[in-house]
Amino acid sequence: MRRSLVYGAAGAALGLALVLTLLGVADDPDALTNGQAFVLGVVQGLTELLPISSSAHLILVPWASDWTYLEEHDRFNQTFDVALHLGTLVAVGAYFWGDVVRLVRAFFRSVGCRRIETPDERIAWFVLVATIPAGVIGLGGEDVIADTLGEPWQIAVLLAAGAALLWWADRFPQERGMGDLGLRYAIVMGFAQALALAPGVSRSGITITAGRLMRLDRDSAARFSFLLLLPTVLGAVLLKGVGDVLLGDLPDGWEGPFLVGTLAAFGSGLLAIDWLLGYVRRHTYGVFVLYRLVLAAIVVLAIVAGARSATF
Repeated sequence: MRRSLVYGAAGAALGLALVLTLLGVADDPDALTNGQAFVLGVVQGLTELLPISSSAHLILVPWASDWTYLEEHDRFNQTFDVALHLGTLVAVGAYFWGDVVRLVRAFFRSVGCRRIETPDERIAWFVLVATIPAGVIGLGGEDVIADTLGEPWQIAVLLAAGAALLWWADRFPQERGMGDLGLRYAIVMGFAQALALAPGVSRSGITITAGRLMRLDRDSAARFSFLLLLPTVLGAVLLKGVGDVLLGDLPDGWEGPFLVGTLAAFGSGLLAIDWLLGYVRRHTYGVFVLYRLVLAAIVVLAIVAGARSATF
């Protein structure tokens, strides 16, 4: 996607979301406000695509701001989460549309020929195989993960642990591109991606870490992470969207926050993709290691000082 289109689309989406927020369109002061939805949408778009954990930030921002509505209204929280992920999904799909079309064609070509020959065919099969472990574990363990993980103190631990892993992996040499990895690596990547179901791990963070451990160059590791997001998040959005939105009753006060949050996540997601790909061509992932450590320390200090509770 051309940079001018990226910034034009991102600016339009964020601008429209901000206008809707300022005008209070379909805003319900007794539910999640449009302003809160705008903040969370921007947070989702940035943190889903940078290796710093979107699920952690979507918990920590309301926790730090004392926004209790989502915690107290799980039904609204679940459907709002679908809207935010839809925004980042569309951002990745739009940015990499040319790659997606090329890889889909390569996949069907390899099926028709019954062999995998070209780099595009290897990448397409890699993405498919790497999606399976995460999908199976996510379906089977979603309730357990939701019930046992996601406390602020746990998030702090996982942010710090993820920082250490990313720092270590990023020291490996850059020897491979996306088309150089075989399917055995895809299985490892799939199980690594499943770890991101725990808030604080980061889906992009753990897949980038796994990619660097496989000696992918930094640009390829980031691009693989984005491509892996598409089937993984698409599956989750369809599953939750059908069950919680199409077949369920939408919660009161959903119109404004859902629209604002989706637009904000889309706009900030486009900016995050473009910035990260440009950044890692010239730098290491060290800035994200530092950010994760600082955020983990802030969470721990807030808990120790008694400013916030360690649990919900």
